[in-house]
Amino acid sequence: MGDWWQRNIIEPGKLPLLLALTAFVVTFLVTRMITRLIRAGKGPFRNIETGAVHIHHVVPGVLLTVIGGFCAVAGGQRGFGSAAAAVVFGIGAGLVMDEFALILHLDDVYWTEAGRKSVEVVVLTAAVVGLFLLGYAPFGVNDLNDDELQNRGTVLSTIFGNFLVALIALAKGKARIAIFGLVIPFVALFGAVRLARPASPWAKRFYRRRPRARAKAQLRAYHHDKRWVGPSRKLQDWIGGAPDVDSARALERR
Repeated sequence: MGDWWQRNIIEPGKLPLLLALTAFVVTFLVTRMITRLIRAGKGPFRNIETGAVHIHHVVPGVLLTVIGGFCAVAGGQRGFGSAAAAVVFGIGAGLVMDEFALILHLDDVYWTEAGRKSVEVVVLTAAVVGLFLLGYAPFGVNDLNDDELQNRGTVLSTIFGNFLVALIALAKGKARIAIFGLVIPFVALFGAVRLARPASPWAKRFYRRRPRARAKAQLRAYHHDKRWVGPSRKLQDWIGGAPDVDSARALERR
């Protein structure tokens, strides 16, 4: 274990990334626990308000992210300063991403159906950063050997090709697959060759005069959502708390 730690974390300089990811995940989980206690009216925690202004935790999150980011740039990649900056950045990012849905909608949708997007983005972010820790690199560059890495044309063509495949997957309405595909190209290729989602830009452009393709895409999307959306939402509710059915009530309890 000690050899693995030294070889895969310390020597490549990945300790700050590991610390940032750990701080990010722990901050998100602790924040969700506190907000769920506030929602239930339990414990000593209360919403922070200044007069009629509700101070969301995205505000200190932005400040900590900025401080941690600049300190990380100024402090280099190694040493105590870099590690401390990584932790500060991870805490700030956890607070910010916990309210991603608020930033996206510019509205307090924390306990509404739209608020699920925050949990989804946090899980996706943690998974992608975890892949970086495991040694993956963007656009499949880590799959190239030393000779290929020395050839600039090979590197650029690999990056461009894998980016294009991920872009096609995104155009087909498969955002999660496209994001993971930026790190693991085969995932993006899998999404790019399959049928597009019915409401995706790809389907609107290329299936417009192909009724059989549209029908097949709708049927596949129906079966996919029936199989995966329910379990996915249950997992999101277990992690972040179930949204209120009444959206007005959800806004009052936040």
